[in-house]
Amino acid sequence: MDLTQATLEIFSKLEHKWLSHCKDTTKTRILSIDGGGTTPIVAGASLIHLEDQIRLQTSDLHAQVSDFFDIVAGTGIGAILAAMITAADSLGRPLYTAREAVRIITERNSELYKHKSAGVFRRRRRFSSKNMDNVLKQVFLRKEDQKLLTLKDTCKPLLIPCFDLKSSAPFVFSRADALESPSFNFELWKVCRATSATPSHFKPFNFTSVDGKTSCSAVDGGLVMNNPTAAAVTHVLHNKRDFPTVNGVEDLLVLSLGNGSSNSKTCENRTCSTPSVVDIVLDGVSETIDQMLGNAFCWNRTDYVRIQAFGLGSKGGTEEEVLNERGLESLPFGGKRLMTETNGNRIDSFVQRLVATGKPSPPFSPCKDSTVTSLANGR
Repeated sequence: MDLTQATLEIFSKLEHKWLSHCKDTTKTRILSIDGGGTTPIVAGASLIHLEDQIRLQTSDLHAQVSDFFDIVAGTGIGAILAAMITAADSLGRPLYTAREAVRIITERNSELYKHKSAGVFRRRRRFSSKNMDNVLKQVFLRKEDQKLLTLKDTCKPLLIPCFDLKSSAPFVFSRADALESPSFNFELWKVCRATSATPSHFKPFNFTSVDGKTSCSAVDGGLVMNNPTAAAVTHVLHNKRDFPTVNGVEDLLVLSLGNGSSNSKTCENRTCSTPSVVDIVLDGVSETIDQMLGNAFCWNRTDYVRIQAFGLGSKGGTEEEVLNERGLESLPFGGKRLMTETNGNRIDSFVQRLVATGKPSPPFSPCKDSTVTSLANGR
């Protein structure tokens, strides 16, 4: 065999191997939804458009967001959305579509966040814990069998953070842990209540696992993980039982939905109020995580898409305004640049990649007996 023929054969084999790799490679798909505020302005509009585009590009009128993602994470109001679109009915299908979830939160927002006066002179405004409890119990009550759903009763892995005052450390609720032990399985309404317990609006939320063996005194998960994308990525990278094919970020496809900037919500008509410490923390955490993920995916930014809106003002904005705003991209060494594409354009492009990864991953049966290896910290 001469040198030319040997060279052609080598390159032919390398080409075949590369093409086979490209054909067989699938991405593990992560959806992350920020907390912040009491209304899902940006996240809600993005989620509805995401589901509409999935249905349009697959020609499947019954396709849902959770069909095309392998794990969903959320904090605060984003956690309520995440839990609603992954909560399973008796057949293992999502209990709510994205549009239904956003509609319910919007229509019942005044009940979820009902003001009450507190303090000696009743001047401090808080939200009613009882009202939020009642609404969340109704949302996560499965009508077919009148069962209050738990972390195990989800059609896809779910990840939701809070901060535990007892241990002075973050506590991350996950379906992986719930499947491992009833001591880490919690009712979904309590999980959402825990991650929404903002200190300036609610008292710490005390609750236990379904078997009563694990207790927690929770405050808002947004204080430590308002943008839970990094927690979701870390979970996938280290959970080899659920995600055995993931070896690094090159195996991931990530969509991170913001929920508007607290700074922009405090400004309107050029009159700005000083943001609270909580607002600064929420925005700071979210933007720091976006910067970190932007650096991690700088080799291929199409695998990580962050949807956020900054110019909505204190009165919020419509779905159209959110989708028409041009996106901002974090730069490797700090700062941001204004992109040419709108948020809607970027979601459309992401859905093309999402659909191209293959058929919808099958829903997980809540009744299936399964065990999962715990993460390093037991969460």
